[in-house]
Amino acid sequence: MTSMLDGCTPWPEEFVDYYWASGHWRGNTLDNLLRGWAVQFGPRTALAHGDTRMTYAALNRRVGRMAAGFRLRGLRPGQRVIVQLPDIPELVVTVFALMRAGAVPVLCPISHRAPEVSHVVQVSEATGYIGPATYRGFDHTAMAADIATQGPFLRRVFTFEAPGASDPYGGFTTDTSGCHYFPLHSLDSPPEPALALSAGQVAFFLLAGGAGEAPKLVPRTHNDYAYQARAAAELVSLTQEDVYLAALPGDLNLAFGGPGIIGTLTVGGTIVLVEDPEPAARLAAVERERVTVAALTADTARLWLDARPEVQADVSSLRLVQIGGSTTPLDRATAERVGSEWGCRLQQAFGTDEGFLTLTRPGDPDETVLTTQGRPLSPDDQICVVDADGEQVPDGEPGELLARGPYTARGYYRSPGLNARAFTPDGYLRTGVLARRTADGNLVVTGRVGSSAR
Repeated sequence: MTSMLDGCTPWPEEFVDYYWASGHWRGNTLDNLLRGWAVQFGPRTALAHGDTRMTYAALNRRVGRMAAGFRLRGLRPGQRVIVQLPDIPELVVTVFALMRAGAVPVLCPISHRAPEVSHVVQVSEATGYIGPATYRGFDHTAMAADIATQGPFLRRVFTFEAPGASDPYGGFTTDTSGCHYFPLHSLDSPPEPALALSAGQVAFFLLAGGAGEAPKLVPRTHNDYAYQARAAAELVSLTQEDVYLAALPGDLNLAFGGPGIIGTLTVGGTIVLVEDPEPAARLAAVERERVTVAALTADTARLWLDARPEVQADVSSLRLVQIGGSTTPLDRATAERVGSEWGCRLQQAFGTDEGFLTLTRPGDPDETVLTTQGRPLSPDDQICVVDADGEQVPDGEPGELLARGPYTARGYYRSPGLNARAFTPDGYLRTGVLARRTADGNLVVTGRVGSSAR
């Protein structure tokens, strides 16, 4: 197996062998999977955004041409690139194009500002940044330019601008620190032969950490992420007839691969992307696109439900609404409203950006779906609930949830001190949440461990 990037914590060899033998890991890169999906689902719609439609074949073609453009502009295999884009087709295209070029995307929330972004640049030694020229009144390019002057890493900034927008950085320019600026749409070159990439390598980084914390870089390999997205798609019986809307930012694990964007592409379904977070815009998209599966946070679900009297949107196409995240558990009253007001099945989920996911199953009794966050995604996820001394507690007692498995990272990138606190010596992630296990093996997330525990 090709080793992960320096600074990553690999899975121990016996776990690697087992995950291969069990069929979880299959040795295909996400980029290579996209080539296959383009052949299998070519004329079907992969991405829908407003009036824009992009087929699987067109997505793959655009990824190939953008990847060649990145290479032409000097990006090299293994280099890290910050991707800070809203939920637009370019988010999906760019992440795949970087992977195809051999670079490693770092998915960064659009809400992050200079303190977080500069920290991520320093830790990842990112040579590139991709973001909107300006977005909702904030000048992302000026932020990137300022970070570039602090050196020594950031040397290429690719700016996305909406059609018709003018951008002072929109041309091909170079600033005094030697950082080059390119419009993202200018990356359009004849595709190159495929690079030989290993599925054991890091495909991209997700960022973990709450508000006010320095973001932690979570390495996700092609093997582990392809497995997570595929397993989650199977769990919710996702098919090519499904239309998926993530009303969560696409840089979150649940929205990107639980089953999310990657899981929907795996089965040939359609992904609906909506930038506007307002319930009216999202509910209108559900009606317009006949969305069948949506992923929300508990807070978003309440906003959507409360907006229904004013927003007369037809949501009868919904068959499943996934509600989860890593912070606020869903209260029972809201959970009951989902089925009664929307006429669809609820799935509760708990997710970490480090990987670990728990989900209720479509066949679970109503009581389980209404009151728990379900069971781990994989049969080979290992969990335990422990007290402050690290001792396992009996079922029904609350404690900190620990987890490890075939799609859960074993450490943060270039963070040995943090890893010593956040992971046990035998590789369990300390999730930082309090949970209890029911008699039938489901988990109920009850809150967060005191911040001093991390």
